[in-house]
Amino acid sequence: MTRKTAVIIGNGKLHRDLSGIVDNADFAMRFNAPNLSSGMSGTRTDILMLAASSKSMQRRLADPAFWDNVAFKAAREVMLVYHPGIIRKYHPKPNMLSRLRGRRADWTMQAIELIGSAGKEVRVMPPQFYLSGCAALGVTESRMRDVFPSTGFLGICHALTRLPAGEWDVKLCGFSWEGWKRHAWQDERRWVEGKIANGLISMIG
Repeated sequence: MTRKTAVIIGNGKLHRDLSGIVDNADFAMRFNAPNLSSGMSGTRTDILMLAASSKSMQRRLADPAFWDNVAFKAAREVMLVYHPGIIRKYHPKPNMLSRLRGRRADWTMQAIELIGSAGKEVRVMPPQFYLSGCAALGVTESRMRDVFPSTGFLGICHALTRLPAGEWDVKLCGFSWEGWKRHAWQDERRWVEGKIANGLISMIG
């Protein structure tokens, strides 16, 4: 049986044009404010995964470029990876000065309202989704206020759960395993390398 193709596209630099592979895939997932890599990652987007917390989400919601992003417009579904209960329990809270400037930890309701008004279906993932991602990385309860799985990592976990290996060929591209200091980048990279070794994922680009 010929397997279907899924491409999970990070926001890192691509070294070759993958637009044909992405746009001809049966499924494509992107994250946050998608970097279309000068046209090298195509435009197909079935799911756009967002972290609706902290100042990054505040900036996105106020940025016209986010709403004009071709991948956002193409997305069939927007998925918010952090449940409000997770944000409330584990995520850093803005200090008083930041709150006076309009900062907050949780932008879930604003995201639902604005993204829904843009005509997109919005899904908020349950707390168990996040807790399972932490468990996969070995992030214990005592560390969960200091270390947070990245949106990309949680997206890969979701894809592997929903796309059976016998039916789907899951490919990754555009992952640099670097960025926000509170993500466990090396642990995430080792986890992915284990999935590659077991034939569950392949890397392209």
